[in-house]
Amino acid sequence: MDDADYGQSISEDSIRFERLLPGPIERVWAFLTESDKRGLWLAPGTMDTRQGASFTLHFHNIELTPDRTPPSERFRRYDSSFTTHHQVLRYEPPHLLAWTWGGGHEAPSEVTFELSEAGDQVRLVVTHRRLADDDTRVTVASGWHTHLTIFVDVLQGHRPAPFWPTFEYLEAKYRCRITSPRN
Repeated sequence: MDDADYGQSISEDSIRFERLLPGPIERVWAFLTESDKRGLWLAPGTMDTRQGASFTLHFHNIELTPDRTPPSERFRRYDSSFTTHHQVLRYEPPHLLAWTWGGGHEAPSEVTFELSEAGDQVRLVVTHRRLADDDTRVTVASGWHTHLTIFVDVLQGHRPAPFWPTFEYLEAKYRCRITSPRN
């Protein structure tokens, strides 16, 4: 795994990922916004594109890859499907999409997807802000890294690596990167 693929902490509560993807930009936008295409790398769910509109994503991570290796006992409770609730913050096709993530007992975090053309490729920048603590940053970083790896494979027509072994490997790496004593 390339070191440049790891998410970068841009503040105490935010992490950012960057990927170069095969274009055109409209194709990548469709994989962010259309339920059936987003369901190939993240989660399906119909998105009302009006600012402030609510939508849900329906996750079943093990079904994202042909190899359905189950998670270890430590992550077994996350193996079943689950639904998350979101609100559209910005929808500016085909360059900017932002939505809330979570909420309930605490303020929701925010995810922003920025697309720009980079030669014959598309630069995707994913920034997840307002993460509550280091444990949340570890989980969120591992999750985005795993989903973005699958996204790249889907767009390139490659067979993606199994979700859970990839997630667990990355979770250990991010735990060291994020929670190691800072210099």
